[in-house]
Amino acid sequence: MSILEMKVPSPGESITEVEIATWLVKDGDYVEKDQAIAEVDSDKATLELPAEQAGIITLKAEEGEVVKVGQVVCLIDMSGAKPEGTAAPVAEAPKAEEAPKVEAPKPAAAPAATYATNSPSPAAKKILDEKGIDAAAVSGTGRDGRITKEDALNATPGAPAMGVSSGNRTQTTTKLSVLRRKLAARLVSVKNETAMLTTFNEVDMSEIFRIRKQYKEEFAAKHGVGLGFMSFFTKAVTRALQMYPDVNAMIDGDYKINNEFCDISIAVSGPKGLMVPVLRNAENLTLRGIEASIKELATKVRDGKITIEEMTGGTFTITNGGVFGSMLSTPIINPPQSAILGMHNIIERPVAVNGKVEIRPMMYLAVSYDHRIIDGRESVGFLVAVKEALDNPVEILMGGDERKALEL
Repeated sequence: MSILEMKVPSPGESITEVEIATWLVKDGDYVEKDQAIAEVDSDKATLELPAEQAGIITLKAEEGEVVKVGQVVCLIDMSGAKPEGTAAPVAEAPKAEEAPKVEAPKPAAAPAATYATNSPSPAAKKILDEKGIDAAAVSGTGRDGRITKEDALNATPGAPAMGVSSGNRTQTTTKLSVLRRKLAARLVSVKNETAMLTTFNEVDMSEIFRIRKQYKEEFAAKHGVGLGFMSFFTKAVTRALQMYPDVNAMIDGDYKINNEFCDISIAVSGPKGLMVPVLRNAENLTLRGIEASIKELATKVRDGKITIEEMTGGTFTITNGGVFGSMLSTPIINPPQSAILGMHNIIERPVAVNGKVEIRPMMYLAVSYDHRIIDGRESVGFLVAVKEALDNPVEILMGGDERKALEL
């Protein structure tokens, strides 16, 4: 017999333990080499655990169990033969069991000298019967909770008694995943360990709406991806970060680290929670390149295929609460970064344009920043630079040539 011990591989640097989220096979199943046998949660991502060899598997850890990196979680008997069919196992004949012994009934206790709760008096019972009200739905105010005649007169058909709920009261308890617990701890630490402030502005989305409407079909046909808002926002952010480099910096102890590159973390909602895959050197990407990269990373997040390397090392984060209908929010910094941009929903609002009131598609923007490293002048100037680029994308982001910038 040849037995392989499968140990938990290291999902990434600094990760020492994972949680068995789901076993994809059962104890005693035959597994093929490289077949996904489990999903494991680390504090950064959910990963699949593939079988290292083919054979009969024996599970050594339970779902929800936290195991150390390098710990044995299952055994694979490589000498086990692959089953030819799925014939149902023959059921064993049930064993005869002794008839349970019947104990003699115990003598009934003497009745209590008090009334049962919600027990109506004769007069109250008559009134409740006439009203068609169940005594259980009436709260008694008499001795020992007995329903009095007055209680019955005041009772209303169909109305629950005071303090008594008539709706569903079911509760469900679910253990938080490692990822969600780690996220919760990180968010609390940000509030406690940074001097976080938020500044706001608004942007007129009219020009971006026009560009998308005019070129979206041609853009999609040529490049195979849609022309969304995120490419414009990413370009506007990288330009502003180069103008205000401290917004792209981070604190390390008593030192400030300035990044000469813009690795933009894009917040994506996935089945396991919020993930932030990173666009590397986004300052060098075209609008088409940004859209293609975001589509690829978002697909990996939703399919559970994202790797830890693809979610680490960002220097600035963009989050879009507008897709869920958020009008305004104060986004929380993604450490060790020093700032984050929050996008919101787009609402047509009356605004003053050249002395006249016009209806324009407007979006509120929010930048949360760590005041320990970023002053008000930098944060406000950064957000104004983002606003200017989005208000006038053709001149500022596209060099005056829409078709060239869209690679059409």
